Amino acid sequence: MRPYHQVPIQECGQPLVAIPLELFAVESPHPYEKLGAPYGEHSPYFLRQSLVDSLIAAQNHLQLLRPDWRIQIFDAYRPVAVQQFMVDYTFAEVVRERGFVEAELSATQRQEIWQEVYKIWAEPSLDKKTPPPHSTGAAVDVTLVDETGEVVDMGSPIDELSERSLPDYYAISDIPEVQQYHGNRLLLCDVMEKAGFKRNPREWWHFSLGDQMWAWLHNQANPDQNFVARYGRLV
Repeated sequence: MRPYHQVPIQECGQPLVAIPLELFAVESPHPYEKLGAPYGEHSPYFLRQSLVDSLIAAQNHLQLLRPDWRIQIFDAYRPVAVQQFMVDYTFAEVVRERGFVEAELSATQRQEIWQEVYKIWAEPSLDKKTPPPHSTGAAVDVTLVDETGEVVDMGSPIDELSERSLPDYYAISDIPEVQQYHGNRLLLCDVMEKAGFKRNPREWWHFSLGDQMWAWLHNQANPDQNFVARYGRLV
């Protein structure tokens, strides 16, 4: 259970709507679909209406600062079945990368790997009080694309299981190239937060608006306030 799961959810019933992809950059086919993730009839490029409106606002902010740059949407709505698939896939990848055989893992090794996986991935909970953020349609993973169509270098890829995923990992470096990674992350955060999003403290790419994490971050910054989540799990 994460700290933000203590935030109550008062579902407002706002529908999922398609993101107008012509306004943004996207990877096609979707990276998780290429792995076989079971989206079924659900598209990963859907969000709650207010998030679509705010994404458009963030893109407009970006245009003022970097003409011809675009926000790239890596992932948006994610059913719990896809969350489960990606958690299992990531676990298997870590096992493979460490040269282990899953059937031969000790209980300690298995627990250690799961702890590593859950540093990035939310547990695929079906409890309506503890939904994975993306299952609410109120979280989105994004990066930036420059005027040439190239993905901007953030110093680590999305979903990397390492400390480099921390938003401020490169903040204290005096190496110019590394400083640029931090500058790119700050730019992304700036345009998203101006549009009302809050950034996951552990992932430079993950932003939410209206879910439990968003409300929890507001409450952490403003202890005298009492934000609640307005979006719960959809499927």
